[in-house]
Amino acid sequence: MEPSSTLRIALQKSGRLTEKSIALLEQAGMKFDSYKGHMIVPVQNFDIELLLIRDDDIPEYVQDAVCDIGFVGANVTVEKQADVEVIRNLGYGRCRLSVAVPKNGDLKSAADLNGRRIATSYPNLTRKYFEDNGMSVDIVTISGAVEIAPRLGVADAVCDLVSTGGTLKSNGLVESDVIFESECQLIKTNRPLSPEKQDLIEKFLVRIGGCQLAERSRYIMMNAPKKSLKEITSVISALSSPTVLPLENEDMIAIHSVIPIQEFWDVMERLKKAGATGIVILPIENMIM
Repeated sequence: MEPSSTLRIALQKSGRLTEKSIALLEQAGMKFDSYKGHMIVPVQNFDIELLLIRDDDIPEYVQDAVCDIGFVGANVTVEKQADVEVIRNLGYGRCRLSVAVPKNGDLKSAADLNGRRIATSYPNLTRKYFEDNGMSVDIVTISGAVEIAPRLGVADAVCDLVSTGGTLKSNGLVESDVIFESECQLIKTNRPLSPEKQDLIEKFLVRIGGCQLAERSRYIMMNAPKKSLKEITSVISALSSPTVLPLENEDMIAIHSVIPIQEFWDVMERLKKAGATGIVILPIENMIM
């Protein structure tokens, strides 16, 4: 039987990355029925099927080409030591793997933990960090609720994922050392793929890239004196050349452009000083450069 040309994408079936990954797929124009309660979800308008599995299994499924690409946290990919290619960081699901110690104890940082017990769900990353820093620790591998280990006397400290730090605080722990920064990423199998699948991946990445670019950009419109055009275009770090339109008032023009969102507030006052008025900023759903 000939291998399927359908591109199979692995996603976390439930958890902190699921909803944002699903939203990104929908923003990229993928149409599919509800994913909840299903393991395999076909995409109706693209030769793709989604496989919803445990996040810990995603790197291995992609490595073994059970899935061709996958959405997964960088922390999982590195912890599993998977032989995969990271093809794109996605900018969401940011967190950090950190060492945390009891708030009122004698241990203040990772430097104090030589020879101590560290509870973690990430034994490989944790061990490597301490070995790289010339320390030997006793790794206590726990699959969940790592933060209660010191209170139960199971470990002296923990190494766990942190987003806000609220869970650590509620268990009497303080974050001392960040050992790994993570975010959601797209990974691809290193096994050979058919030309059809390679083509699908390229098309898929164009769509995802357009969504990412749109997320980082805003459409800006303004009116301005014609004499200020050169000054205003120098202020706007546009992703493309601005569009200039005439107005009824011959001394005025309308300027439309796309700018990185992080620059908008920095340039606002400079635009106003250059004579820009009626400044409007709009979100962009998708953008292909």
